[in-house]
Amino acid sequence: MPRPRGLSARWKLTLSYAAIVVVSGAVLLTVVAAWLLRYVPDGAIIADRFVPNRSDLVRAFTPAVVVALVVLLLIGVGGGWLLAGRMLAPLDRIGRAARLAAEGSLSHRIAMEGRGDEFRDLADVFDGMLERLEANMAEQKRFAANASHELRTPLAISQALLEVARADPHRDPDALIDRLTEVNARAIDLTEALLLLSRADRRAFASEPVDLSLLAEEAVETLAPLADRRAVSLEVGGQAAHALGSAALLQQLIMNLVHNAIVHNLASGGVVGVRTHVRPQGVALVVENTGEVLAPDLVPTLAEPFQRGAERERDQDHVGVGLGLAIAQRIAQAHGGTLVLTPRDAGGLNVTVWLPRPSA
Repeated sequence: MPRPRGLSARWKLTLSYAAIVVVSGAVLLTVVAAWLLRYVPDGAIIADRFVPNRSDLVRAFTPAVVVALVVLLLIGVGGGWLLAGRMLAPLDRIGRAARLAAEGSLSHRIAMEGRGDEFRDLADVFDGMLERLEANMAEQKRFAANASHELRTPLAISQALLEVARADPHRDPDALIDRLTEVNARAIDLTEALLLLSRADRRAFASEPVDLSLLAEEAVETLAPLADRRAVSLEVGGQAAHALGSAALLQQLIMNLVHNAIVHNLASGGVVGVRTHVRPQGVALVVENTGEVLAPDLVPTLAEPFQRGAERERDQDHVGVGLGLAIAQRIAQAHGGTLVLTPRDAGGLNVTVWLPRPSA
């Protein structure tokens, strides 16, 4: 329900300023009158010439007090209106920016000049919020477009397979079923990855103490057969690194990083190292792999959704949905951490996940 419109903040401040001025003037005049008139008798004063008594002074003083209070009221209203307008001008700019943001325009910035105060601090916070919202909206739009494309691909492949099979009188049903099963499995993997990414974004999980070193050992053990098939040696070690979070999500994070390090490695003789560390600034999980030399401008884009690399081969171990590093980054962010990608000079990638240390 819309609220009934009341006085504006400027009028409220104006009336408050005017009331303060009038009340202060009235108190001052009352004190002066009471202080001086107490020395003047109220009866007739006998003297050689006319000497006004207390009643005479009150009658003469009252009109002047009324005029003074009216002047003070006008000064209070006029000055209060100007002062309130000047004080609320930054708030008006913030309000206009908020209305533009509500209408969908996130590119507008207040950019309030001048020295810092409460209004300028609020404007800076609002500008930062708009900047983050604009970046998130752009990322969400890009993600939605990429997800729509990725989800449409297996459906289009399935439709094409069915149309070809319908037109071919000598079709092989078993081959068609195998191909459709493969395409359907890819669509399921993509859907589960999107759901996991959404879960990490919403932080829909309960936190519990987790030892990253144990999760790293489990991930290496699980992916050891894949590493053997690709002639990649796995090395795991480090300290016991405790963090607070979801064991399932953190396990998925490590699995994604180790799997990514195995499949994006040398054709043979590759190495993947998984280590955990405890530092004053937090706990760290480091996954390092050999491989091709990566261009510095390519590395920052690897954690974006649906980025697989332009020259990466595809095989049965490597058919992914392009969300591995993106999911790992979102899981790290959902746990208050960061994911840092650094290219190795000799080729390959170094991925470091920083998570906060649990408080005592």
